[in-house]
Amino acid sequence: MKTLRIVLVLALVSVFSAGTLSFFELLAEKRIAENEKREIEESIFTIAPQTEKIEEVKDYYKLFDREGNLLGYVFLAEGQGYQGPVKILFALKPNLEELLGIEIISHQETPGLGAKIDSEEFKQQFRRLKVLPKIEYLKKKPSLPNQIQAITGATVSSRSVVNILNKKIEQIRRELKKR
Repeated sequence: MKTLRIVLVLALVSVFSAGTLSFFELLAEKRIAENEKREIEESIFTIAPQTEKIEEVKDYYKLFDREGNLLGYVFLAEGQGYQGPVKILFALKPNLEELLGIEIISHQETPGLGAKIDSEEFKQQFRRLKVLPKIEYLKKKPSLPNQIQAITGATVSSRSVVNILNKKIEQIRRELKKR
């Protein structure tokens, strides 16, 4: 009888604990989603400051200027970096042939070297970068409009950013051809 009582008390404590944790997870989930959306919108204005209106469409955003002209499209791309996942927000012009810019949303790259993928100097290389035939990275100074210079000592991280972008852009093109 005493054992049954202990089992019931432990079961009730477990159910109560699980319920409490689930409740707080639901509360946090909504706040996390709101924060992520706000971070994306702030990043969009960093990439394309002339944006006046953002229209969310399924898994991408359309950007418009004050007169309602389409400025471009914004996509979220994810892939593997040197140390872990890398999330990149990037904007393409309406012709899908040129980047407006990129913003690194999150990464787990090596502090000091790989983390330089989030530096303005590195991200600036992607402004008005041609994406056809594909983005390339070099260890030396780029000579073509579709090339960027890799970060010295962090070539793998630089390559990861380029590969993530190229893969997502190719996926976008394939999906648009189907329509």
